[in-house]
Amino acid sequence: MTPSFSPHLVNDPFGDPGLYVEIRWSRRALLFDLGDNTTLSPTSLLRVQDIFLSHTHMDHFIGFDRLIRVALGRGKRIRLYGPPGLIANIHGKLQGYTWNLVDGYPLSLEVREFHIDRIEQAEFHAKDGFTCQRHTPIPADHSEVFSVLEEPSLAVRAVALNHRIPSLAFALEEPFHINVNKVRLHEAGLPVGSWLKEVKQAIWEGKSDSHTLDATLYFEHRKENRTFKLGDLRKQFVTMTRGQKIAYVVDCRYDTANEGKILELCLNADTLFCEAPFLDRDRDKAANRYHLTARQAGELGQKAKVQHLVVFHFSPRYTSQGDIIRQEAQEAFTASPHTRQENPYA
Repeated sequence: MTPSFSPHLVNDPFGDPGLYVEIRWSRRALLFDLGDNTTLSPTSLLRVQDIFLSHTHMDHFIGFDRLIRVALGRGKRIRLYGPPGLIANIHGKLQGYTWNLVDGYPLSLEVREFHIDRIEQAEFHAKDGFTCQRHTPIPADHSEVFSVLEEPSLAVRAVALNHRIPSLAFALEEPFHINVNKVRLHEAGLPVGSWLKEVKQAIWEGKSDSHTLDATLYFEHRKENRTFKLGDLRKQFVTMTRGQKIAYVVDCRYDTANEGKILELCLNADTLFCEAPFLDRDRDKAANRYHLTARQAGELGQKAKVQHLVVFHFSPRYTSQGDIIRQEAQEAFTASPHTRQENPYA
């Protein structure tokens, strides 16, 4: 089974936090946190349409400037989501530069920040010198897990954790996974191609079996236009399975309130990317700094019944001890009372 989401850490575990998720069936990517991102090529950054920020400490936000530099002059609309203060932080970043020569540039930023009782919204457009245009706030309850982005093919949920400031943790979920049987396509004389993306999109959007699709099929020496009924394609070539789920947790301490929120958000994730800045022998220091230990990360993964745990965001105090951090996390994670199933997305 080919997964829809292909995630990888932006940096090594001792570098700035960040998770890049490629959406395999489209030329699109999602980015969680904006730390140093020089490891990402300009092409990779330009695929990013949606950015989810846990908070704006320097190691999670310093890459904003490079993002804008790469995107400037492109016809892009970038959406950023984060905790209270994000709009002011972005405004401050943009005010640090002079924009007298960008009035014809098409870059736009849409920003949403999630307070406990509302969503604050703002836009910044290069053609206007990135002035801050605020919109009417939207009342909402964000005291528990809440929705950040909803699309037919994916959803992102979040929860605010205590890092002495709100730090958002995120979960990216697929409502269900669509598998196209390429062997049956071949037997029916149909080629694999971009037309299958339209089939998947129609299924995700809940179109009826009577819905028709006009498809352009590319064969070896010719192209051909055909019309299909969605129900016929669904019956002959499509199966649907459980959707993929990826969770991202950084910068929070281990306490009862944070634990409950993390377990609700991350339950049954295929992969949990979780911070582990400290070894458990330094758990008092971790608590004082509002961070997790490797053992605590492993315990959270075990309790949330996730299939795979990836730890990162290691403190530089443990330079050259990365294997020890991973081992401590894995020992806690694999001391699990639940039975793991084989990960279909490995």
